[in-house]
Amino acid sequence: MSDREIPAGKVPSEVLGRLLASVSAADVLLGPELGEDAAAIEFDADVLVVASDPITLTGADVGRHCVVVNANDVAVTGALPRWFLATVLLPPGSTVSELDALFAGMRDECDRLGIALVGGHTEVTDAVRAPVVGGTMLGVPHSGRIVRSGGARPGDAVVQIGPVPVEGALVLASDDVAGVNAAVLAAARNALTQPGISVVDAALAATELGATAMHDPTEGGLAAGLCELAAASGCALNVDRDRVVWFEPGRALCAALGADPWGTLASGCVVATFSSADVADELDARGFRASVLGDVRVGRGVYDESGAEIVPPVRDEVARLRETN
Repeated sequence: MSDREIPAGKVPSEVLGRLLASVSAADVLLGPELGEDAAAIEFDADVLVVASDPITLTGADVGRHCVVVNANDVAVTGALPRWFLATVLLPPGSTVSELDALFAGMRDECDRLGIALVGGHTEVTDAVRAPVVGGTMLGVPHSGRIVRSGGARPGDAVVQIGPVPVEGALVLASDDVAGVNAAVLAAARNALTQPGISVVDAALAATELGATAMHDPTEGGLAAGLCELAAASGCALNVDRDRVVWFEPGRALCAALGADPWGTLASGCVVATFSSADVADELDARGFRASVLGDVRVGRGVYDESGAEIVPPVRDEVARLRETN
């Protein structure tokens, strides 16, 4: 096997898939698989859902951000996030007030979601150049079942819940961007709370309404999220580009910076499949922005209404822009 350098960002799917295929464990209801962001561990008559993710592409309110992203990964399995552990790594020169602010954000978000911060580790180290928080979230099934990313079946409707790219807008707006007015920048910088990147309530509602599969697009944007759900399910997705729900400040920033919004950090959105497209109306009635993007078909991959294949970016657009700048 030839060796090659791994680029920054997500590990390539063919490499990660090979590594995960070599892992096995007893009592695991949902184990490590491509497209699955959480594990479900079965013991006695109970199930514990566990997810782990670091925040590396932004330093803005990184503690709060880490809680949300890990809670999302648990919630899209249909589980209620309950307990959180955090490993906080700070670069030399960090101050007590900076650490206070980081923990305040983490604590506030845990309180808002009803999550207990139960442990972790905090240190200052020259191994990092900016604050890094790695989180582990634990939860329990909310409606008595686990929803997989790999549960979509031909004939299901593909539904987007929540706009994109919310998280990308937040990160891209950390600096002034030429050609983008102050109001758009202000909306993007407030995106962590409005519209927010938490999908916990949306995912739990989708579970109650019978979602057959769920996935929260993150790095690689909506394109990567759709492709990951399709690959996990062993099916093809057919989607209409005109039905995508956009967070307009994010799309404006992408246009100004020459980024593709389809491949830009997308926390704040859930891609789900349902046996009926009517569920989108019910989600709208509950206050969630939902759109039927298309349907699930026999085959492999993701295609738009013209038949052109939608492929995930080699790297998330935020990571690409940061490297080129």
